[in-house]
Amino acid sequence: MKSVKFLSVVAAGALAAAAAFAAAPVKEVESAKGKVLAGENGMTLYTFKKDAKGVSNCYDDCAKNWPPLMASSDAKADGAYSIIDRKDGTKQWAKDGMPLYYWVKDKKMGDITGDGVGGNWDLAKP
Repeated sequence: MKSVKFLSVVAAGALAAAAAFAAAPVKEVESAKGKVLAGENGMTLYTFKKDAKGVSNCYDDCAKNWPPLMASSDAKADGAYSIIDRKDGTKQWAKDGMPLYYWVKDKKMGDITGDGVGGNWDLAKP
């Protein structure tokens, strides 16, 4: 009986872990420009016009100012959300193929201070 109970607990834990990796870690938040995508922390996400579908071109100083929305090694793509391989060997979330980033100057949920920076950054929309 103990082994059946133990296996049930292990199976339930495995299902919960699988569910945790089933969806991209994004949500919608309100901003001055309507609904935008945000990371689990509530901070706005952006796309970079110099990227191509499935390819990030934001590294080094760019990535310091625009931190990528990183994906764990066991994350799974879901619907419009995919996972791209970065040239440094890490993984990053993308929406409709376009890599997603934060902006270091956004300080609170709903901030959109990165929109239009340098003519290269756009709000990620639901």
